[in-house]
Amino acid sequence: MNGPTIPTATDPVSMSPATDGVEFGVGADGFPVARIGEVLLGMISNEGGAFFLASVWRITKPLAEVRHHHFYGHDGRVADEAAFRLRAIETAEHMQELSALARVQTRMSASTPWGGSQLATVYAEGIVSHSTSGHGGFHLSPVRNRQVDASVRRAGGWYEEDCEWAIVALTFPDIFTGYERRCADEAARNSFPDYWEKLRGRLLIVGESWSKDRTEFERVHADDWVVISAIISTQHFGMTEVVATKGGNRDFQIEERRFLVSHDEYGGRGRFGFVIDLARHAAYDGPSSFVGWSTRAA
Repeated sequence: MNGPTIPTATDPVSMSPATDGVEFGVGADGFPVARIGEVLLGMISNEGGAFFLASVWRITKPLAEVRHHHFYGHDGRVADEAAFRLRAIETAEHMQELSALARVQTRMSASTPWGGSQLATVYAEGIVSHSTSGHGGFHLSPVRNRQVDASVRRAGGWYEEDCEWAIVALTFPDIFTGYERRCADEAARNSFPDYWEKLRGRLLIVGESWSKDRTEFERVHADDWVVISAIISTQHFGMTEVVATKGGNRDFQIEERRFLVSHDEYGGRGRFGFVIDLARHAAYDGPSSFVGWSTRAA
């Protein structure tokens, strides 16, 4: 590991003993900084004026001497200094809880679905996280794996690190930090909504789960023409040429149709795609800006 992961604040962090472990200050370039043990955080602005959380490990300079170029980690955006301070406090809490957990880093010979294990972290008996050259995830022993809810249980006990790790964290919450549990809850809401609803005992509403909202979008628009590709039209000023299929289906040999949509309207499309309104968007059969369609026409 190069250093601790910097938490992303999702809920307000209450003042706790961890607050005493954060040293706040102002760097030499006039931006807020914070030191938590060997971790140094900074609130740095980009060229567009937005702020992001920067981090570096093992910088011993006084906070007043720290400059922009000392940071190399980019840990997401922060809205303002208040949000920066909350992130720093949450990081301190996360690090404090980590130190109390009995995780052991070691090397072990293991073949994972993502390649040979290069580094293993033992969280508890039968619960091991493996890192490989390209990916990683958790492996649960047969006994541990039987404790996972059947709806999300993976055969062989392997859970990849992008989304499925959340299943492990929510099944064994006592061996994860509060920050990790919050991240796991969010990941499960977005990736495994049925499991989350069963676990929490309530239904998710619109806007609470990306995958559930996506499923509903696909159900509602299964018979509509949904854009699957788009390009600025070189033949029609101010228009975007789009290709759409029924339900946004991308299967090979499915019928495709072209339409022209204004730049402004297409720019306001939803996160799951742009739905063609046949009453307003006329089908287009003219010269195309798509290379593939130009070839077809020829």
